[in-house]
Amino acid sequence: MNRLLRIGFDTFLTSVTPILGWFLLGILVDKNLINIFSLIYPMQFVISAIQSVFGTGANISAIKDKNNNSVFSGVILGSGIGLIILGCIAINIDKYIAFMNMDIDTYKIFGVYAVIQMFFQLLLNLSLCKLYFKEENKRANKYSLLFNLINFSSLIIMSLITKEQIKIVGISVICMSVFVVIMMFRIVEKTKFKINIVNCIKYDSVYLFAEISMFIIYLFGFKNSFDFGEKYILATSFATLITDTQWDIAYAIKTVAQIDITKKEFSYNEHIKNSRKLVYLLIISSIIMGIILYPSYKVDIMATSIIVSIELVSLYMYPIYLTKLTYIQLEHSAVKATISKQIANIIRIFCSFISSPYCTSIGLAVSVIYQLVSTQYITEKNKINMEMKYKKS
Repeated sequence: MNRLLRIGFDTFLTSVTPILGWFLLGILVDKNLINIFSLIYPMQFVISAIQSVFGTGANISAIKDKNNNSVFSGVILGSGIGLIILGCIAINIDKYIAFMNMDIDTYKIFGVYAVIQMFFQLLLNLSLCKLYFKEENKRANKYSLLFNLINFSSLIIMSLITKEQIKIVGISVICMSVFVVIMMFRIVEKTKFKINIVNCIKYDSVYLFAEISMFIIYLFGFKNSFDFGEKYILATSFATLITDTQWDIAYAIKTVAQIDITKKEFSYNEHIKNSRKLVYLLIISSIIMGIILYPSYKVDIMATSIIVSIELVSLYMYPIYLTKLTYIQLEHSAVKATISKQIANIIRIFCSFISSPYCTSIGLAVSVIYQLVSTQYITEKNKINMEMKYKKS
């Protein structure tokens, strides 16, 4: 439970800081800036996909394949690919904003800033991934705290000094750049450039393809929802604000499971017990956030309740199928795990094109039901016992 909380703390900082930042920028600079969070929401799945291969996959490869070079190689390749992809988005930010049915003049400057921020976040995630596998969780907490503190404070302090968006963005980017460079020099240990990309993909293939699918789901799902007008844009943004951090923190459940399974120290019952405690805390925190933020947004109660209810019920079920899927991926069949997860993602992709403001929520609900059934079926059919092979952690 201690590791879940430590890793979850890093994710909490990474997730809640941008939310709070955009919220305050909406008050200090321009009320419309709160919508930047929804505008670039799909981009988080781009950096998660890169981290999946060159962070998680590379670190698992270092242990399973006894290739210590893969960690350094993964950081270099992941950073390069992230720079190319996110750089192209920043250069073509006008087209991206127009595609999402939002005003270019209003969101352009901070839209570019948000994409740059995503790149820095990728570098942080690759670094933290290495520290998690080395069990240097306290050090990871320190870097995560400093990164988010510098990011948030530079942005808000400059917003109090000036309302010129270019100056605010420029100073904040410079401050983050200095910290990230120092952090990378302290964490990255230069070795030979050697990496088995096929194995890196295999070890986390379920989540690699899941992140790619999630990008498609939210890119077109949000675009579809936003076509129904301001009422649903606000309801979707509000629901995302009070549940996104919780989903990000819950990702720690997968990280801890991967580390323990890889190191032969996994206990399914103990892991589920701890995961449940974490999820209860997350659900309660989401409800509290909703109550606190409602007076500031005054969203449509019915629309918001439908979206938030589906999110929280799905979050409650998350540890069950996620843990089983992770075990199947690493110890039974990466192919079966990947196919199972991709079917769930394809279901969500199809649902994102439904002509309904609740299209993404419908897709989430259906995919959760499918994943609960499919992971249980694979486990029973192959007589997989997750308590027999490993000692309790």
